[in-house]
Amino acid sequence: MSAETSAAPGQFAQRRQQFRAWRGTRPFWAGLFVLLGGFPIMYFPYAHLKLGNLTLAMSTTAGAGSLIIGVLLVVLGISLWFQKHVRVFAGVAAILLALVSIPVSNFGGFVVGFLFALIGGALAVAWAPGAEPQPEPPAEAAPAEGGAPEAAPLLDKDLGGAGELNDLSGTSPANGANGRHSAG
Repeated sequence: MSAETSAAPGQFAQRRQQFRAWRGTRPFWAGLFVLLGGFPIMYFPYAHLKLGNLTLAMSTTAGAGSLIIGVLLVVLGISLWFQKHVRVFAGVAAILLALVSIPVSNFGGFVVGFLFALIGGALAVAWAPGAEPQPEPPAEAAPAEGGAPEAAPLLDKDLGGAGELNDLSGTSPANGANGRHSAG
């Protein structure tokens, strides 16, 4: 056995399908955007950019506030993945924290963290769990090939009191609807 084959054949595809099924039952992309929005908001107030021999320090007095906002956004992103029932709270909180990050942390992580957190919060609020798929009933037997469809028998209620058809629309369909269509 070589070092290149660490997993059994087909195991990668099986794990990928399991991850896809897990991801489909929760607001995954909302959590990812909120999580990614927290990192620039945390990072930029403590960053030191070097441009040649010039060091540009962007640390501000609101560095602690930026750290708190960033950590809260990361926690909200993770909670969206593992606690899907808090999606509305986490989405609204992410939107509010993104808005607060504009004046507190260098324009919300130079707008990058602000936009990620805002989009993720909106996705979290908008996400709704899907309905469980219902098992489909077995298909009915197909009509014989080449044959014309059979006409339904004329019902007694279609005949008026004088033996004539009770046709209100001028048509006489075989299903007894007298041209009236139901909405359903």
